[in-house]
Amino acid sequence: MIDLFGYCGYDCTICAGRSEDPEIRLKMVEGWKKIYGHTMYTAENMPVCKPCPGCKGDGEVADKVCQARPCAKEKGVQSCTDCKEFPCKKMSHLMSERLGLLVYCFKRPDVSKEEYELCAKQFESMPNLVKKLIEKNKIPSWAKELLEKD
Repeated sequence: MIDLFGYCGYDCTICAGRSEDPEIRLKMVEGWKKIYGHTMYTAENMPVCKPCPGCKGDGEVADKVCQARPCAKEKGVQSCTDCKEFPCKKMSHLMSERLGLLVYCFKRPDVSKEEYELCAKQFESMPNLVKKLIEKNKIPSWAKELLEKD
């Protein structure tokens, strides 16, 4: 079975890029363009004919321009948290939360709730990253209490 947690800690099982519906995948791409102005997220770099297999799977992944995936694969780590350079510039922009994305959207009234929701799903994965860091003793064990509060 493929590990469906990305190198960055994202939970691939909740990502719109894994949807069986190509329209959902394209709406996510449109959301990233509207929210962040990313021109790198396009229908051409999104596997519209099939769902993303996850960054540890085989085949074409949803985010072809991700810098964390090739770096982690090159270094042979199972998680970016295994890397001595963590957090690095390839990874730091991925460490956000849903409400941070919402705040970022306030100057973009053309972003629909559906686009926001499709793009914000991955930020629900931050607890996975924190758990990995706790397991590796890279952040204080009291951080576990913060995860249990939520």
